[in-house]
Amino acid sequence: MTETPNPHMISTDTLTGEMHPIRRAVVALGSNLGDRLASLQGAVEALADTPEVWLTDVSPVYETEPVDAPEGSELYLNAVVLFDTTLSAARLMDRALAIEDTFDRERSDVKNAPRTLDVDLVVVGDRRSDEDWLRLPHPKAHQRAFVLQPWHDLEPDATIPDAGPIADLLAKADRHGVTKRDDLVLDLQ
Repeated sequence: MTETPNPHMISTDTLTGEMHPIRRAVVALGSNLGDRLASLQGAVEALADTPEVWLTDVSPVYETEPVDAPEGSELYLNAVVLFDTTLSAARLMDRALAIEDTFDRERSDVKNAPRTLDVDLVVVGDRRSDEDWLRLPHPKAHQRAFVLQPWHDLEPDATIPDAGPIADLLAKADRHGVTKRDDLVLDLQ
């Protein structure tokens, strides 16, 4: 079982003495190539192995139709992971990209091309970023049932900064093609 730190505490870097607040982070996982479930489980394990990251919950797995993807794209498996962290959003983005690379994620110019693994930062505390390489909150999460539904399963009262309560957003989202897979389970570690 992963220990959850007190969210009101501030962690101090033992080498520099620099203070790092603990923030709640939400990460969306997706895979539609290869062994989809193994890729999602590997991402959960990689996040759990990340220093200064304390996993608190993982959602049920959903099988979903691709959204805005090339014709012929396979179905996705999707899940959401919640964790507390003292890492900066930039370091979390670097870690997300490294995890994708570990699972042979190929990047192309094709929008929403099939992928072995997608690790998206949805929110990191109340952080906001509009950089090309880091957008927080995730700019499309508030419209995507494949993010909202698994997150709602874990935290029905959560909100996306500048977008609103996920329960309200989910009520407006198109849930067609989003199916809970009770036969597939991700282990939290």
